[in-house]
Order: sequence, then structure tokens, then C-alpha cells
Amino acid sequence: MQLAVMAMKGHRDLIVYQKAFALAMKIYHITKKFPKEELYSLVDQIRRSSRSVCSCIAEAYRKRKYQGYFVNKISDADGENSETLVWLEFSEACGYISSDERTALELDAEEIGRMVSGMLSNPEKFLPKEKQKAEK
Repeated sequence: MQLAVMAMKGHRDLIVYQKAFALAMKIYHITKKFPKEELYSLVDQIRRSSRSVCSCIAEAYRKRKYQGYFVNKISDADGENSETLVWLEFSEACGYISSDERTALELDAEEIGRMVSGMLSNPEKFLPKEKQKAEK
């Protein structure tokens, strides 16, 4: 796994980033049908939290030579992903999405959560090549 990470050019190459971006786009499209009165509340919140997962991953990857910063931003991504799950629950409870839609979106978010947890558990795998050599 380390070799695959080291060969990467940027955050867009991370599968977790790609999956988080895809989920944020699904949420964007599904929230287009929410009522107008939710535009500046639920729609805004769920779109922001789902997009923040991506931005936190990108920031973490960019500054990964600082392991503490990397862990902090990945932890933020995990928190934003959890927040997205809460907004999905509200979306179903308010009748804006079906149970099947919520389940499908939650499965995506849970997969992203597992991947982010793996990054938190093994941050050294994401350190730049020169930093890995220095720590050996």
C-alpha cells in the first residue's frame, strides 16, 4: 500500500477523496428537490458537511509532511462525514428522501468513514517518501 500512496501526484488520486467527492455530488443533486424553505438550513448544512469531507482530505494530503496536521485534518474529515450522516437522517425524517435513498447514501458515507479511520490509524503510510525514510 505504501508504494501506491508514494506514487500519487495529489489528493485527487486518493480513492477516499474520489468517493467523498462522488457522495457530495450525489447529495448536491438529491437536495435540488428539497423544498425552498430548506435552502438555507438543511440543504446548506448537508451540502457543506459533505463537501467539507473532500476539502479536509485535500488539506491533509497537501500538508502530510506534518503528521500532526495530517491527523488533525483527517479527523476533521471524519467529523464532517459523521455530520453528513445526521443530516441524511433529518432528510428522511422530514420526508425529503426515501428510506432507500438514505440507506444508499449512508452506505457510501460509512465506507468513506472506514477509509478515513484507516488513515487515522496509519498516518505514516501517507507521509511523503523522504519523511518515511527519515523516520526509519
